[in-house]
Amino acid sequence: MARQKGIIKLDGTVGDLTFYKSQDGYLAREKGGITASRMASDPAFQRTRENGSEFGRAGKAGKSLRTALRVLLLNSADNRMVSRLTQQMVKVIQADAINIRGQRNVIDGEAELLNGFEFNIKGKLGTSLYAPYTAVIDRMTGEITLSIPSFIPNAMIVAPGGTTHYKITSAGAEVDFEAETFVSSTSATAILPWGATASTVVSQLNVVSAASTSPLFLAVGLEFYQEVNGIMYPLNNGSFNPVAIVAVSGL
Repeated sequence: MARQKGIIKLDGTVGDLTFYKSQDGYLAREKGGITASRMASDPAFQRTRENGSEFGRAGKAGKSLRTALRVLLLNSADNRMVSRLTQQMVKVIQADAINIRGQRNVIDGEAELLNGFEFNIKGKLGTSLYAPYTAVIDRMTGEITLSIPSFIPNAMIVAPGGTTHYKITSAGAEVDFEAETFVSSTSATAILPWGATASTVVSQLNVVSAASTSPLFLAVGLEFYQEVNGIMYPLNNGSFNPVAIVAVSGL
């Protein structure tokens, strides 16, 4: 594709060129020449069909995971999060050593490759929360826990300018990627002062199904606030709130 330059920006089709606006600016591309029927049946495009099938499966899996963690993601995500998660899901599927190409899936892949995934590249948990924490997934009981000992907030949490308060959130999720269903549970601290006074111990329990046969996840997030005249306002509308997957239990 080509990037449009100049004062006048085109939007539409002229001859064999299509002009359009994207989040990367005004772009132009040439019309494709391969028909849908040929793509679906020509042996020359077998690899393309296989890749397309797995990419579509990755997109659905990413949507299931996002939906399961929706409560945390409502206040945190960047505009490329969906595509980044899909790309990571493709890697999960490609790690499937059981099924043939084109039929590989998340269940037989390596869901653990999602551990450490950051949902907001503008504010990453890995560069925001330095307080040591323990993340535990107990598959037999379905208990997914986050434990953080007492810490000094302004020493262990890197916050955006203007922050006066913060909140720690977590979510446990059990995701059936084949059925596109989930069970999830969320927890959150109260809105706490971001200062030099030691915090209380954080202990959050998120419960899903006991003895589940689906992948289990623990996601942790931070929300930042600014207090003005006794009212707590989400800082920058949550654009710098981090959320990341910190533990995964596959099958």
